[in-house]
Amino acid sequence: MKSFKAFVFDFDGTLAELNIDFKIMKARVISLSREYGIADEESLKDLLILELIEAVRERISREDQSGSAAFFRAAHALIEEIEIEAACRSVLLSGTLTLLKTLKKRGHAVGIITRNCHAALTCVFPEIEDYCDVLLSRNHTTNVKPHPDHLLRTLTLLDADPGQAVMVGDHPLDIGLGRKVGTYTIGVLTGHSSAAMLTASGADRVLNRAVEILDLLT
Repeated sequence: MKSFKAFVFDFDGTLAELNIDFKIMKARVISLSREYGIADEESLKDLLILELIEAVRERISREDQSGSAAFFRAAHALIEEIEIEAACRSVLLSGTLTLLKTLKKRGHAVGIITRNCHAALTCVFPEIEDYCDVLLSRNHTTNVKPHPDHLLRTLTLLDADPGQAVMVGDHPLDIGLGRKVGTYTIGVLTGHSSAAMLTASGADRVLNRAVEILDLLT
């Protein structure tokens, strides 16, 4: 583990409490889509929220470009409101500051990538950029995870090859992303995924908390 140059972390559920109710968020976006004439809920229900917004935007744009743009703005305003409200009730998980400080002190590069908005991150963790070398929220990248570009761009900025890096997250999406890019992967149990789910997604290791990474470096 000491040989890895870079550690890249998911945020919500990995470094901070995960308080976002994604079911409510999705229901509100689908309700908004009905106002723009999109009522095919069955084809939307299994999409992740950002991909759902893009799918609806694309459908609206076939007949109404201005309506498409209006929906996109309204949907993102809606989810940001939910994200920021959840962030105001969230806290960093125990050990997060120690983990990030220690990794940097020992010479490891630290990245944080998230599908969450930047404002929510800084609400939970105002000094976040002091504790990492690269921070890419969805506001800072065109393609968000699970698209490999999100992680690949982070590794480029950290000057680390995939084989020199570890992707750490609480969701199978994070593990799948790391495997797709070619990093070592660590799943943590501080989110909503079980050890079985993370193992099935291909995690090289599953820990109770991200701070336990420091035990592997001793």
